[in-house]
Amino acid sequence: MAVLKFVVFLAIPLAISIYCFTNCGNEEIPKIEEDGWWGRDSAGQGAVDRPPVPFVVKASNATLADLRSRLENTRFPSSLDGTAFEYGLNSDYLRKVVSHWKDTFNWDAQQAKLNAYPQFKVNIEGIDIHFVRIQPNKPSNSANEKTRPIMLIHGWPGSYWEFYKLIPLLMETKSGDKTNEKESISFEIICPSIPGYGFSEAPHKPGFDALDAARVFMKLMKKLGHDKFYVQGGDWGSAISILMAQAYPENILGVHVNFVFPPVRKASLGPFVRLLIGEIWPSLIHSPAEIKTRLSLKQLFFNAVRESGYMHLQATKPDTVASGLNDSPAGLAAYILEKFSSWSNYDNVHCPDGCITKHFTLDEVLTNVMIYWLSGNIGSSMRFYKEYFTSDDVVPWDSVPVVVPSGIAAFRYELVQHTRSIAELKFSNIVRYTDFPRGGHFAALEVPELLAEDIKAFVRAVESLK
Repeated sequence: MAVLKFVVFLAIPLAISIYCFTNCGNEEIPKIEEDGWWGRDSAGQGAVDRPPVPFVVKASNATLADLRSRLENTRFPSSLDGTAFEYGLNSDYLRKVVSHWKDTFNWDAQQAKLNAYPQFKVNIEGIDIHFVRIQPNKPSNSANEKTRPIMLIHGWPGSYWEFYKLIPLLMETKSGDKTNEKESISFEIICPSIPGYGFSEAPHKPGFDALDAARVFMKLMKKLGHDKFYVQGGDWGSAISILMAQAYPENILGVHVNFVFPPVRKASLGPFVRLLIGEIWPSLIHSPAEIKTRLSLKQLFFNAVRESGYMHLQATKPDTVASGLNDSPAGLAAYILEKFSSWSNYDNVHCPDGCITKHFTLDEVLTNVMIYWLSGNIGSSMRFYKEYFTSDDVVPWDSVPVVVPSGIAAFRYELVQHTRSIAELKFSNIVRYTDFPRGGHFAALEVPELLAEDIKAFVRAVESLK
């Protein structure tokens, strides 16, 4: 231990020097392109601006018959004796999933749930953007109520469906906080599908990354009449939300995330240096509460290795993987449901059924799979990884601090975990940071009541600063 401390003692000044050499003084905000075009050709660049049009989810009988036929003819792999999800989604459990999907799952009922909220499409930069928009019903005493627009952005392998349990909780104006009874806050909620996800059209040209998504979503909000609004996200939704806060700080009232996105490619030794110091002398970096709940560097490393194989595939050869997933509904379900298992709690790999139904209902996760199947967007959703991790446009934003009011919900079983002291390297104006003892990567679907209350508390805190 003494030798290790001596090595760290020598390494820390060197690391800090390198960090400052590559990062310090680089606070200039990069430029963001004002426009882009992702349509099939360039002929429509002068297209007339049209308002959003209503959209409903409707799977044809032919599509559903084809799905059933494919499920009935699934060729299942074999699993090793005595294994659960240690090698991925167990094929014995996959048989049960396919059986449920084929014989029990009520798509008509789930389709009706998807259509319960108003959905629209609007063309932005040559592609049709799908979104849900829920406007509050003004009560009779609305003079004491503020309405704030908030955009909720999903990630992979999720969809806008993740927010359907969160939405009604956010629409409730009673917070339970008696100190805020004189003036309540209601939300107008906008949930877009990332281009190439869900029912948003996929870009037809290479290069569409999270920064482009941020610009497109900014244009969407302005089309809806909102110049200032809140933004919230997890996974890719977090990356896009953070970029919106960085690129358009004058428009973002506050950013709330339940996933702190790591840097893209730029050498960022700040978090590493703090983690290294905190590993040897925890009290120098972390609070007493953080010391009790934080993961060690060893745990963080092995978690990253175990759960990042998919990312390497999707960041390099996504179209190859898509060829199989877009053709086999059983394969698509296995690929997605395995993430809903281990990303909710890594120990779930030891459950024969992945403990999936401990966190969600099978109908909930199959509805998410159905969105990918019906849209045929699994390939373009995975392509988003390659565009992001090979983008030269996103990298400069790694060193740009988030200055708008920020809220972070840290769920115990999230994939990437950062304590507040680490998050402060990126977020310079944290007004709320909450550690939750439960919940994982898909918090909006798994623990919507916790996330909803944290979002509302964050917005109240920001509004009180005005």
